[in-house]
Amino acid sequence: MRTKPITSTIGLLALGLPVCLSFGATPSNSSASAKPLNFLFILADDMGWNQTGYSGSTFYETPNIDRIAREGIRFTNAYAASPICTPSRAGIMTGRYPGRIHLTEYIPGDPYPWAKLLPPSEEKMLPLAEETIAEMLKPKGYVSAMIGKWHLGKDYNYTPGRPGEPASQGFDYEHLTVKPEDNSNPNQDAHHTVEITNEAVKFLEANRDKPFFCYVAHNAVHRPIMEHPDLIYKYQVKPDSDLAINNPIMGAMIERMDTGIGVLLKKLDELGLTENTVVVFFSDNGGYDKLQAQDPLRGGKSMLYEGGIRVPLVIRWPGVVKPGSVSSVPVIGCDFFPTFAGLAGVTSFNHAVDGVSLIPLLKEGRAPAREALFWHYPHYHRFNYRPSGAIRVGDYKLIEWYERSMTDGSHPVSLYNIKEDIGETKDLADQMPDLARQLWTRLKQWRKDVGAQDMTVNPDFDPTRALFWNPKVNPDRADALGQYN
Repeated sequence: MRTKPITSTIGLLALGLPVCLSFGATPSNSSASAKPLNFLFILADDMGWNQTGYSGSTFYETPNIDRIAREGIRFTNAYAASPICTPSRAGIMTGRYPGRIHLTEYIPGDPYPWAKLLPPSEEKMLPLAEETIAEMLKPKGYVSAMIGKWHLGKDYNYTPGRPGEPASQGFDYEHLTVKPEDNSNPNQDAHHTVEITNEAVKFLEANRDKPFFCYVAHNAVHRPIMEHPDLIYKYQVKPDSDLAINNPIMGAMIERMDTGIGVLLKKLDELGLTENTVVVFFSDNGGYDKLQAQDPLRGGKSMLYEGGIRVPLVIRWPGVVKPGSVSSVPVIGCDFFPTFAGLAGVTSFNHAVDGVSLIPLLKEGRAPAREALFWHYPHYHRFNYRPSGAIRVGDYKLIEWYERSMTDGSHPVSLYNIKEDIGETKDLADQMPDLARQLWTRLKQWRKDVGAQDMTVNPDFDPTRALFWNPKVNPDRADALGQYN
């Protein structure tokens, strides 16, 4: 954890793409148009799609996140670029699919040498050749801050000036934090939520007269979950606190983070920056389903079911986005890079960008001209499900199970109609074989097109030694050896 100001030198398928929008006439933004827009990007860690008030929860209290939704637009089909943190954050920072970057696993990752498949070799940090949002904005005069959890460097031991830290990727100001240890004191801001907020306030005050990109990346609600006992008690005595979709400790953690978000929104008001600042709230991936069910979504973090990748997203752009707008257009974390670029007047990038600009959607409700969304997770994770890839086109999502597809196993893919079956309870692969084949072919071709790395069959596979996948040795993982669908 440190604070250090730094001066840096540096073919549509006709499958019914869902477009359900609630927009009115586009308001004018003449008062702010003379100045460059600022960007305040707030990222939660492992926060579930169903853990906000605006999404319908009566248990979790998120009045300030709800304020952003009320004063802007909320997305009901927003996706992380990965079901886990590091690759998702890489997608946000670069606008590129993690598979293209070869950064598809969290840092440092977990080795499973006796599993059925071996993962590809991985980048051990965000490659310096990649262009980040901060680097992209710098020629336009933006000052950028990275405050909170970076998780794109070599490890958690942040070192000033070391390649891989935010300063080497275009950020002018960095204040980095890490999640707490299991034995941390919950009475002392264990997840650094208050600290992160205070540092962001300092940055806003110091850079009120400059165009800025302020990236506020919280550690909440990542494990280990802990908060002040008094705040936890508030949620323990609430109705339905015992339901699987509710977790009192997470409720307390989310409230603490939401309160900090309120502080930042108030500071924008006080500094006269509200009308000229685009505010985004997003989560890096879905929630851990063993701590809090993601209902009505299936699964959770580390899975390519909706519970692992569908996340909360709200955006406020005063004077342009009609307050209270709602969009069901599928969007993904890679879209922020080209969106911010367009808003800042950047017209060219150092590398191919996979995301698309959301400006037409934000201004006029027009869906991006995009045919599909893709995911690639060629790894075993320490909990939950198997290596997989996915594609979503229109209302349909196909998941490829790499253990089966690479070893001639039966039922290598699953197919779901996400609109009609949000919980992914009905596998349609056998009922719609032509569509399943078409989407699977397209998914495999996408991996080739972006140069994504595949897994390989492990010649040393030994189910008796692969403890992670052996329920006889590791009963806690028996759930992960259940049916794919």
